[in-house]
Amino acid sequence: MTATYHIEHRMRFRYAAPAEDSVMTLYVCPLRDRVQLVRGFLVETQPDGPLYEFTDPFGNTGHFLDRPRVREELRVVARSTVEVGPVERAPERLEPDAWTRLRQTVHNVALWPMLHPSRFVTPTPALEKFMAAQGIAPGTDPLAGARELCTMLYRVFEYAPGETTVDSPIDRVLETGRGVCQDYAHVMAAVLRGWGIPCRYVSGYLGPAVAGVAEGESHAWVEAWFPGYGWVGFDPTNDTEGDERHVRVAVGRDYADVPPTRGTFRGAAGSILDTEVVIERVDDEDSDGQGPWT
Repeated sequence: MTATYHIEHRMRFRYAAPAEDSVMTLYVCPLRDRVQLVRGFLVETQPDGPLYEFTDPFGNTGHFLDRPRVREELRVVARSTVEVGPVERAPERLEPDAWTRLRQTVHNVALWPMLHPSRFVTPTPALEKFMAAQGIAPGTDPLAGARELCTMLYRVFEYAPGETTVDSPIDRVLETGRGVCQDYAHVMAAVLRGWGIPCRYVSGYLGPAVAGVAEGESHAWVEAWFPGYGWVGFDPTNDTEGDERHVRVAVGRDYADVPPTRGTFRGAAGSILDTEVVIERVDDEDSDGQGPWT
């Protein structure tokens, strides 16, 4: 099934005092690949100014902006029109030699970063304790083990906005059992990498299941690589695999590689970020494949 989405991602940075030399990197442009077709993309800022596009080491499209003088606030609005799918369902099980073939991925340069610890995906004593308490083990089939892990995290953790921050280590959600999508994703990635399964963090959006409009925030999940098949998406926050609802924006080792915004400014005061994401899903018969901002 193919789904078409019109996405508007609004960000407002409010400053208590005028800011100077505000520079920022954005990861808000959806990925273009065999699963996703980007029909239109546009970024607008207030104050206005130049926007520079780049491709990062993971193949993501990023944007850089520099605003020498910002008074009360800086506004950024990213608009996208994206077609997603159809997403092929992964097999029920892999070939019997899957674990043997996975051990050979340590020699794959492209997969190497997704096999090793990163800033937010790292083994800790709290993770070892959690895995022992929950009886988490890889099993005989890597894909089946990943599916069971996804479901277990969904059942054990409680989705609780505000319980963690973007800088929270996995120990926070492991100890409290409360967190948000990026916490679920970081824990799942830490377990899978510990098993020897390449796993990457995915930032993006979760669209409505049917035609209509939904308001929310950015979303995060993981993709794991399996021999003989490739990357498979797992969304432990919703206990589902990647499907046409998952609009992929960027992939990396963890959140630190691909935050929607990252930047700095010169000034004595702090800043507050307000975000809003509006996603409209359009039925195939009602869509011409173009967005109002193409």
